Amino acid sequence: MTEYEIYALKYAGPFKSSGAFLMWFKEWERIVERNYYIWCLRGKSETVVVDAGVAPGPAADKNLAGYNSPADVLARIDVSADEVRHVVLTHLHWDHASGVSLFPNARFYIQKEEYRFWMKDPIAARPPFKHVSDEGSKTYLTSLEGSDRLVLVDGDREILPGLECLLAPGHTVALQALAVQTKAGTAILGSDC
Repeated sequence: MTEYEIYALKYAGPFKSSGAFLMWFKEWERIVERNYYIWCLRGKSETVVVDAGVAPGPAADKNLAGYNSPADVLARIDVSADEVRHVVLTHLHWDHASGVSLFPNARFYIQKEEYRFWMKDPIAARPPFKHVSDEGSKTYLTSLEGSDRLVLVDGDREILPGLECLLAPGHTVALQALAVQTKAGTAILGSDC
């Protein structure tokens, strides 16, 4: 079986905010600190990125503290964003997907219902949904419709040997987690579960 090493790569932060930012209108009085990450999975024959992070333009617009381009963060572990062939998008919130254009040769794996909601459902254009998505990434991904660079996953599915997308709705309509085979066993990258 194919095994991967998992790298957690911080690209922005730390940020402080009310707990309600993370807990959906709970814990208003609690101050939480968070950072933003992408993940890199390195196997013998494949390198897979989990989530695309934020591109430089949207990062500047949002004035992200401690920001480094996800492409630059990957370069620190000798991975070129131009050479990445597989990117799993756990969901289509701006902080996970607005960096899709940084991976011009990648195939993107997204849950079918996640994609349908953000790209086709008029509710996604209403507050509060509109404020957590990114128009640039939506335009980029819709330009890939009909090509082999956009893979719409329907539920739990192995996408490469040793990697399985797992439907985990809740945070979004069809968020996905990822089961990764490692030397130590199966690891679950739960994203914002």
